[in-house]
Amino acid sequence: MALSVSAVLLLAVIVVLLVRRAGLNIMHAIVCVLFGFYLSSSNMAPTINDFTNGIADMISSLSF
Repeated sequence: MALSVSAVLLLAVIVVLLVRRAGLNIMHAIVCVLFGFYLSSSNMAPTINDFTNGIADMISSLSF
């Protein structure tokens, strides 16, 4: 749960920065949000979740 909340916050910050700095149109951002919403209820959602959890586990296992 903590990973998904932090990932959502990170992605929200990226979208805000893209809208303000990179000239991302607000309509494009809305389309991306809707795409993510519908993608999360599709059959691909468990695969995407497993992929992001694997990436997070890989990053957390790196030792510096």
